[in-house]
Amino acid sequence: MNYDMPLYRPPSEAYSMIFQVTLGCSHNRCKFCYMYKTKRFRIRGIDAIRKEIEYVAKQGYEFDKVFLADGDALVIKTDTMLQILRLIRDNFPFVKRVSAYANPSNILLKSEEELKSISDAGLRMLYIGIESGDDEILKLIDKGADSAEITESIKKAKRTGFQTSATVILGLGGRERTVQHCRNTARLVNEAHPDYLSLLTLMLGPFEDEYRKSLGGRWSPLGPVETLVEIRDIIKDISVKGIVFRTNHASNYLPLKGTISEDKNRLIKILNSAIERPEDAPLKPEFLRGL
Repeated sequence: MNYDMPLYRPPSEAYSMIFQVTLGCSHNRCKFCYMYKTKRFRIRGIDAIRKEIEYVAKQGYEFDKVFLADGDALVIKTDTMLQILRLIRDNFPFVKRVSAYANPSNILLKSEEELKSISDAGLRMLYIGIESGDDEILKLIDKGADSAEITESIKKAKRTGFQTSATVILGLGGRERTVQHCRNTARLVNEAHPDYLSLLTLMLGPFEDEYRKSLGGRWSPLGPVETLVEIRDIIKDISVKGIVFRTNHASNYLPLKGTISEDKNRLIKILNSAIERPEDAPLKPEFLRGL
């Protein structure tokens, strides 16, 4: 496989076979995201995708999940996506799940009939970036969708047969907007009710000054303990049942997992202990974040 680098996938797709059906991201304007800034977005041709799928099939690899990269596979026309899923099904009948990143706007652009046909064909999991439930922050970062549109995209995906895994970014609003970020993100999660929720921690590196400028200069980064406070405050206000919760992304200081409705008290107890005595908490050191 000759991947067009860089190549990204969610932590839960670590053992998936990855096929790049798009290169880059069709939106690619989010101020916090530098994943695909080196790429010009394009949809790969079906013939090239077919050759890769057939090549992998001949190698006899063992896997039960497929991830469709890059950042925005659902932008592909429905007929073409159905061809891709048919190729996967025909060549890998043992595959249990196909998944992809999905931009909220691309979910909203497709009809429910189109989305249902895609989920019926085997694309069962969509990873959807909430980032924040706060409309001011979403506008500042140029997400390309407001909180109502993100909420509807998750609901629409669930109505049409997809499992939804949503991501939120800790520290996105900085110290200046942390309260509204947490409060409105929990509100969105309660309304949208994704199946899975993952929290990531903002990592800007050399782009920190550029990000600060994009937010009008009124932004300062959170420290490790402040990110734990955001985790606690977000899950504290989530009231819906059954959401599987993770902070296992490499960017996070403290890996946590559970089901929010069943494990909320346990998770908050762990977080309060780490907030009150960070020196005794198993926080990931800075040099290991992102690895």
